[in-house]
Amino acid sequence: MTILGIESSADETGAAIVQNGSKLLSNVVATSLDLHKAYGGIVPEIAARSHIEAIIPVIDQALKESSSDWDDIDAIAVTQGPGLLGSLLIGVMTAKTLAIAKKKPLIPINHVHAHVYAAFLGDKKPQFPLLALIVSGGHTQLVLFQSHQKYRLLGQTTDDAAGEAYDKVAKMLGLPYPGGPSVAKMAKTGGTNIYDFPVAKMSNPYDFSFSGLKTAVLRAAQSASGHDFTFPSAKLPEALNSAQKADLAASFQQIINNTLANSLARAFEAFNPKSVVVAGCVAASQTLRQVISQKLKTDVIYPETSLCTDNAAMIAALAFHQKPLPDPNKIEVIPNLSM
Repeated sequence: MTILGIESSADETGAAIVQNGSKLLSNVVATSLDLHKAYGGIVPEIAARSHIEAIIPVIDQALKESSSDWDDIDAIAVTQGPGLLGSLLIGVMTAKTLAIAKKKPLIPINHVHAHVYAAFLGDKKPQFPLLALIVSGGHTQLVLFQSHQKYRLLGQTTDDAAGEAYDKVAKMLGLPYPGGPSVAKMAKTGGTNIYDFPVAKMSNPYDFSFSGLKTAVLRAAQSASGHDFTFPSAKLPEALNSAQKADLAASFQQIINNTLANSLARAFEAFNPKSVVVAGCVAASQTLRQVISQKLKTDVIYPETSLCTDNAAMIAALAFHQKPLPDPNKIEVIPNLSM
């Protein structure tokens, strides 16, 4: 079964062709990231306009690169949520229109769930039961899969996701958006134990909280700059030197990595899955992978780095295991869709 996937939940416009949920024929992504950098985060209106401009050319390019035409496509899959309302609407309306015009089944997909299925596009296929850590810009979740259709949400963030914490700390230190790569680059010359940042203690051992960590970094940065807690965060980049920023970044990153790895290790020991997958944009972090490999005494499956960020390949891969809508007109956009 050959599926065209469409992704438009945030600032990337993606289209991909995947066969049988595991063979990637093409994967095309157009990003509006550079347009958002000046604002330190995604501007929804800019993202939506960019999707309008890019979505048809991206779909055409995906078909071209896979040497496919519409007769080869068996179904269309599209991100239904979660994500930005305007961005999701562009993808869903495009997919619905194409499904009706081309007489193809339409499969709505949960974007967060789909991150796990980027791992099914690699050479080593995950097996069930499967433990997945999903770490993206807006979500941090631990999920235990018994099968493609049956899963259990073990825990999730109660406030900021790991990716959001990275973005906010990066802005605090005057580093460019997105925060993950910027903080990782700055952290290379810093000390991981210079600052003893706290780890949130949760009633559910598989839940996460990074809001307190973000505040602790702010207080440490204010202190390092020689000011008290009333010193505005917007002025911190000018008040800190490069060494101080590097130490703050490295200590922050170490706590994030340890928190994620420790929760994953606890779940692995408790449930003894056959496979472990770490997916989402933060999964591209090499330091996170190193910490996880030290904590877990098993092989961990990661998607290809290009498939860790938002893409349509993972949408099409998951769609192979989902049922299409009886009527494409019934599809709804759900910005706060949960697993």
